Amino acid sequence: MSTIVWTEDRIQHTAPWHSENGAPAPTAVATAGDRLPADQAFRRIQAGESLLWQGDYHNGRQLLQALARRADRARTVAPTGDLTARYDHERARKRRRAGILGAVLVQLDDTNDLDLRRAPDVRAACTAAYGPATAGRVVTFSELLGVLSSYRWHQQGVEVPALGARIHPGYGVFSPTRGEYVDLVADAPLNPEVRTAFDLGTGTGVLAALLAQRGVSRIVATDINPRAVRCATDNLTRLGYADRITVTGPTLYPQGRADLVVCNPPWLPGTPTSDLERGVYDQDQSMLTDFAYGLRAHLTPRGEGWLVLSDLAELLGLRSARHLPRLLDDAGLQVLARSTTRPRHPRASDRDDPLAAARTAETTSLWRLRAR
Repeated sequence: MSTIVWTEDRIQHTAPWHSENGAPAPTAVATAGDRLPADQAFRRIQAGESLLWQGDYHNGRQLLQALARRADRARTVAPTGDLTARYDHERARKRRRAGILGAVLVQLDDTNDLDLRRAPDVRAACTAAYGPATAGRVVTFSELLGVLSSYRWHQQGVEVPALGARIHPGYGVFSPTRGEYVDLVADAPLNPEVRTAFDLGTGTGVLAALLAQRGVSRIVATDINPRAVRCATDNLTRLGYADRITVTGPTLYPQGRADLVVCNPPWLPGTPTSDLERGVYDQDQSMLTDFAYGLRAHLTPRGEGWLVLSDLAELLGLRSARHLPRLLDDAGLQVLARSTTRPRHPRASDRDDPLAAARTAETTSLWRLRAR
């Protein structure tokens, strides 16, 4: 584990460094408090310094908001016309913004507590995200706020109308807030003879629960993210499906064959920088490719594969429109049917979004597949 070093009252201090996105430990660290103006903090961060916040908790949050405004004002002009260029620009802008906000640090003690004035009790949230503490650690303030927000989502849960129940996402696990892909699985014609199913990349376990609700008697749900395996196990136990659904990982396909194989891979090619981003970005499109080429070997003779995928990558120019049909054909699969829906999330109708032209045209499809 890497450490950070800073000097306070002429005494050198060290602490373990933790970053969920794998960011290296900052090398230039100084303490900062309530009297630090946002403009000065912004200049120091741009000069390469990280600030270990020791002031009031709420003042620290206000500093982050002020830094975000300055980062947004400093952004370069977005390209016009080409959606791929806009997408690349937006990703770069968000990385720069995250880098500035990530330069404000906080220190957790050996109980996962935060010793700042007016700070909330963060121990339960941090323990849920990081595990029990064996020593203190330094994290970015923005990461800590993400941990607290995730814990609130976990406690409250997300209502899934198609399931008629709440799903409780865990930290680092993609939340089922985009209901269109769930509705596609809920509405797809299901052969009453289907007895076994695999849910690949189960995440919170929402699709596995939906298949159990629809009458599938034996389901194996998989995920490469250990946090997702724990999250899905907790959700499926809470919903009363633990006797019908086995959650395992880290793997894509389990052993054996099933009457139905469902996969909702990440929709965008790209490199994830955290567990949460594994639900958004598919490194080298490996999950999509492995699903396609592995499907024949894991289906029963008359079994079906259901692939749920958005065409946002095609609209953004990140994947050719010919890529998926060619992949399915090369994998020896035939398309039985395709059902589609349009997204209903707020960004789909946000005209101020730089990628609005793609988001408003986006279609999510469920491809019903069978081995040739």
